Amino acid sequence: MSTSQQPDPRDRPARLTVGVVGAGRVGPALAASLQLAGHRPVAASGVSDASRRRAALLLPDVPLVTPAEVLQRADLVLLTVPDDALPDLVEGLARTGAVRPGQLIVHSSGRYGAKVLDPALRAGALPLALHPAMTFTGTPVDVQRLAGCSFGVTAPEELRLAAEALVIEMGGEPEWIAEDMRPLYHAALALGANHLVTLVAQSMELLRAAGVEAPDRMLGPLLGAALDNALRSGDAALTGPVARGDAGTVAAHVDQLRRHAPQTVAGYLAMARATADRALAHGLLKPELAEDLLGVLADGGHGTHGTEGAAG
Repeated sequence: MSTSQQPDPRDRPARLTVGVVGAGRVGPALAASLQLAGHRPVAASGVSDASRRRAALLLPDVPLVTPAEVLQRADLVLLTVPDDALPDLVEGLARTGAVRPGQLIVHSSGRYGAKVLDPALRAGALPLALHPAMTFTGTPVDVQRLAGCSFGVTAPEELRLAAEALVIEMGGEPEWIAEDMRPLYHAALALGANHLVTLVAQSMELLRAAGVEAPDRMLGPLLGAALDNALRSGDAALTGPVARGDAGTVAAHVDQLRRHAPQTVAGYLAMARATADRALAHGLLKPELAEDLLGVLADGGHGTHGTEGAAG
């Protein structure tokens, strides 16, 4: 076993001072990752108790100050606030003279590209949009997960290399996203990651209602295999009653959901329709079976298929 050790970041001269405006789940993790690359976090801002705890955990000994003071102290400023708050924050910081010429202003929003930082650009700052395609917990595990994580990168062309270099220093993999494609890029990530959490949580609730004591253990191998198959094979990985055209089974599902978890019916029907469309388009669902299936989905499972599916 190798006994070689990674160099201690404290033994290397710091190249940039780093500040965080918005100590949510993302900002402290990014700053801690930059610290591992030899940069030096010097200030953070956070209002809630949770933000202060995260900052203390991931950035110990880094003082909590106002956003304006963060910009005074840092060469590289991470704006890690909710998407809807970002434009007003940038405008306010620029209007009050907090932004300094030559300062790197980085936001981590998936929705926005570099143009949201135009007020800072006009004040002489260097604008970068670096969005980690990762879910965050607000704990040290986030820093580990950044290794190999893809980042959606948008910046002025003359700053492209600098933006990509920062991502690489954090252990990530830069992926260039055009300014006008940022909302679509972000919608794609939300569709996959955010909705996945909802689907899994609903599935676990239904399994508990069905008497399964450890739904997480039951779902883990199944969902892991399904995700792996989908990433490898795309639509060819589709399985299950919708892809097979089992209209009776789908009707039975909807009937049981209406009885035990009516709040899940709309989502089940929407996903089943989308799955049927993709299965048809890729030749997985036979057209002669699709008619009954689509009929069930159109009437929300109120037809006669429920009894047949249950008997089957």
